[in-house]
Amino acid sequence: MSLFNWQEKPVAALANEGVIAPDERLPWPQTTAMGVQHVVAMFGSTVLAPILMGFDPNLAIFMSGIGTLIFYFITGGKVPSYLGSSFAFIGVVIAATAYAGQGPNANIPVALGAIIVCGAIYALIGVVVQAIGTAWIERLMPPVVTGAVVAVIGLNLASIPVKNMAASGFDSWMQAVTFVCVALVAVFTRGMVQRLLILVGLAIATAIYLVLTNGMGLGKPMDFSGIAHAAWVGWPKFQAPVFDSAAILLIAPVALILVAENLGHIKAVSAMTGRNLDPYLGRAFIGDGIATMVSGSAGGTGVTTYAENIGVMAATRIYSTAVFIVAAIVALCLGFSPKFGALIQAIPLPVMGGVSIVVFGLIAIAGARIWVDNKVDFSDPANLLIAALTLILGTGDFTLKFGGFALGGIGTATFGAVFLAALLLRRKAGS
Repeated sequence: MSLFNWQEKPVAALANEGVIAPDERLPWPQTTAMGVQHVVAMFGSTVLAPILMGFDPNLAIFMSGIGTLIFYFITGGKVPSYLGSSFAFIGVVIAATAYAGQGPNANIPVALGAIIVCGAIYALIGVVVQAIGTAWIERLMPPVVTGAVVAVIGLNLASIPVKNMAASGFDSWMQAVTFVCVALVAVFTRGMVQRLLILVGLAIATAIYLVLTNGMGLGKPMDFSGIAHAAWVGWPKFQAPVFDSAAILLIAPVALILVAENLGHIKAVSAMTGRNLDPYLGRAFIGDGIATMVSGSAGGTGVTTYAENIGVMAATRIYSTAVFIVAAIVALCLGFSPKFGALIQAIPLPVMGGVSIVVFGLIAIAGARIWVDNKVDFSDPANLLIAALTLILGTGDFTLKFGGFALGGIGTATFGAVFLAALLLRRKAGS
């Protein structure tokens, strides 16, 4: 497959074959709709992460589009993924910049320099992986490990919508209404509507929320003033980096977490598509690292492959890389249009939370599917303990601190799983 030469499949293929492969695509109108759905899936997190660090959300959206295109070209269009703002940077950026938690961050340039260095380290790791091959990956990460790591990605993120996106009892009920809407669309519709289950379910739930709040006064009403006052076109606020050694020492080690996240994401995509993407793992690290460097150079956050979009692929079974080109272009347009950004931000938080619950749940099940497909034997105590400990470390967000650096749940779960497999499976093989 050349970079832009996808085999077109008719919409009827959704009913007949069920799966659209990375080197295939639906007709452009349907592909565009899928791209918009991926933008909706990533928007909440890609906007939330920069807000928590005091960065410009519009610039973060813009750089996510740039980063996705960089990733696409470096991986040769073989790996369907979207790059968005990484949550792994939040704690260390706040610590390095002494951010108070509200409004613009006056010390962003210091963080940007460290983000660039982090991206460079990440890309160098990718160069090493690309040079020495990937056979060692299978030894380090047998199916029991990869399944657990993929499941942990979804389980670890589950606390975000459950704890942080429902401020009241009404909001919790609206989350439930939302994921029920998505489930009903997934089960009782067919064809393109079924594949747009996230977008359609979100639209239905938003309409219900609007009636219950603005119409009946049962909860916080939707506020459309931001849409009315936002300009149609506006430049993102670019910033120049400053390289500070203290900030670099604090932020650069995040590269290890990004490696762990990306590795789990690539394994998840491999399992879903049925294609071995290990040969592209080095390129994926390089692409993500360079995208992080470019984002930091312009004033944006560090980026990573997004679990939210992997969840959408799991739900739709459409893995076409053309969809991510469309999503990247839409993100670029949103970055230059505060009006469209305000429209997406007007979506009620509990509705976004309900959608996130669906997406993160599907990611967790993708990990279990790896175990099933590879017939992992859980009567073996080694496999049982590797999976059990990994799931609890990740779900409980077990954190290890090294000075000012903290390795969070996904990182400890990933590296812990690799260590336990090397220790327990090697001992079993030796005996």
